[in-house]
Amino acid sequence: MYKVTGLLVLFSSFVFSQQHRSLQDCEDAFRNNNLQLLAQEFNISQTDAEIIQAKIWDLPQFGFSANLYNPQDSKLLEVGPTKSAQISQLFLLGGKRQKQIDYIKTNKELAQLQYKQMSIDLKSQLRETFYSLYFDQKKLKSLNNQLVYLNDLLKAYKVQVAKGNISLKDEVRLNSMIIGLNNDVIQLNNSIIAEQNALELLTGITEPIIPEIGNDTVENSLSFAPLFSLEDLKKKAFENNANYITSLKTIVGSKQYEVWQKSLNTPDITGGLQWNQNSGYYENEINFTIGIPIPLWRQNEGNIKKAKLQTQQNEKLADLQKLTLSTQLSAAYQTWKNQYDQLQGIPQKDMDNMDLVYKSMTENFRKGNVTLIDFTDFTDSYKQAVLQVNEIKKQVMISAEEINRLVQIPIF
Repeated sequence: MYKVTGLLVLFSSFVFSQQHRSLQDCEDAFRNNNLQLLAQEFNISQTDAEIIQAKIWDLPQFGFSANLYNPQDSKLLEVGPTKSAQISQLFLLGGKRQKQIDYIKTNKELAQLQYKQMSIDLKSQLRETFYSLYFDQKKLKSLNNQLVYLNDLLKAYKVQVAKGNISLKDEVRLNSMIIGLNNDVIQLNNSIIAEQNALELLTGITEPIIPEIGNDTVENSLSFAPLFSLEDLKKKAFENNANYITSLKTIVGSKQYEVWQKSLNTPDITGGLQWNQNSGYYENEINFTIGIPIPLWRQNEGNIKKAKLQTQQNEKLADLQKLTLSTQLSAAYQTWKNQYDQLQGIPQKDMDNMDLVYKSMTENFRKGNVTLIDFTDFTDSYKQAVLQVNEIKKQVMISAEEINRLVQIPIF
């Protein structure tokens, strides 16, 4: 009994430290504080830096030559009048530089798509966790209300058992029910702690959160059914899903990489100027120089073949991504429909009637008009119904959010 009281006191202090937050509050904090998303932004900035780097020309080369050792007179560093100097610059041909820039720009688009997908995934995780926490806390509130009443009842039973007015088996039966309720409370508290930790990582809000949602908002969300068919949802997903678009963009990138690799077979020219003080045909002569590799074979053929194979591989992976998206959406839609249909099969009037009957049973039990067996049986049934209905509602919201995540336009 003291353990139960301590648990309730601990839970009360935990609730007292919590902060009421709306979903919009959490989403705002997510955009400003989520470290995983903030880190992902650097990938986009890195591709910008790669574009800057690709535009930079190779540095010109400077050379100088002079005599190091005079073998006739055995003198070291006798420079003499035969010095020469040269400067040269590499000129890329075949559009190599621009093709490389085009390829990196595609990588930037891929980084932006990956950022978008991560943002959508994390935001969806935030919303699902928010809804889970909301309904789990509703379950916990119901269980705690029942526990308070049953614990008070158990105190009274202990007194009556000690006086010999009530059988010990009634006390044991009531105590067994309280133990079962306490176990349910502990499991729910563990789930709530995990959900609170997940929200802290997602939003950066260190105080435990109490989700704040208006009853009308919840009921409207639970009763909403999209007008789109499953096939329409799939078409919209193929148009908007960042993961699938990324797989298509990867094909474009691999083709651009292949074009860039082909351009590397084009020989480049090195041009320059040379000055000879006294070792040429003329004194202080200035010459120009041109150098170009002799294309006796295709030196980049292996990389070109590799790029072609990467393109073919990415085409297969895009087909796989499309199939995966289609199957995930089918499963998510069917899951939502099953939960939605189940919830619609439970009229709100039935739940209201159950609450009224529970209050009536409680009052009549106090008056002695209901036996303990009937009361505990009904209380257990009522507990299971409350837990199950809230779980169904939670799953409707979560499965709807999963459809939003896959289609990536607001369906729900």
